[in-house]
Amino acid sequence: MLSVGVTGALAYFFYKSLWAMMPLSFAGIFFFRRIRLEKGQREREELTTQFRECILAVTVLIQAGYSVENAFVECYPDMELMYGTQSNICEELRLIRRGLRINISLEELLADLGDRSGCSEIVQFAEVFDIAKRNGGSLPEVIGCSADLIGNRIESRREMSILLGGRKMELGIMKMIPFAIILYLEVSSKGYFDSLYHNFKGILIMSICLAVYLMAFVLGDRTLKKISDSFL
Repeated sequence: MLSVGVTGALAYFFYKSLWAMMPLSFAGIFFFRRIRLEKGQREREELTTQFRECILAVTVLIQAGYSVENAFVECYPDMELMYGTQSNICEELRLIRRGLRINISLEELLADLGDRSGCSEIVQFAEVFDIAKRNGGSLPEVIGCSADLIGNRIESRREMSILLGGRKMELGIMKMIPFAIILYLEVSSKGYFDSLYHNFKGILIMSICLAVYLMAFVLGDRTLKKISDSFL
């Protein structure tokens, strides 16, 4: 619905024609993919935070005498209390519990979790855990150090988000300014833009304006992303 709304807004402001929604469908698809990627990124960040709390709970249980496999099973009630039954970490812990019941090793289950989630921190933890398990390392120490490293990266992301928060808001306002200007002139000076609609020359001019706007839109997002990535 959001994608259709964006496509309709572009068709109205740049062409004042519903037929323009058909060739502009690429913009709706782009917007849909962008929303999906942002949602996936938020879910990965949430899962990373939840996973850190999970392995901290696992460390405490190991120190209390549980095996590492049982620790991942027994930490489920704590995660359920903290994040709820439907949270990502609880779903993953249920998968781990079922996997252990059918004799899949914990190392394989954690590696699978890292691959499916796309969280680099979980992938790195699974690799370190596998090496420590095979070489007889101190699992509580390894898990504790991994939790600290994940926590540091989470804090770095939060600080970067705060630092770039103002710039993101400014960029969002700049994205809306062209539409606000057109709408203001439409209301205050009716017919001001009529010569730009429903004729070849006007369609050509508005198409160029739309292309410039979309390029600026993408460039602004990529610039912020590069700045953010450079500090992580």
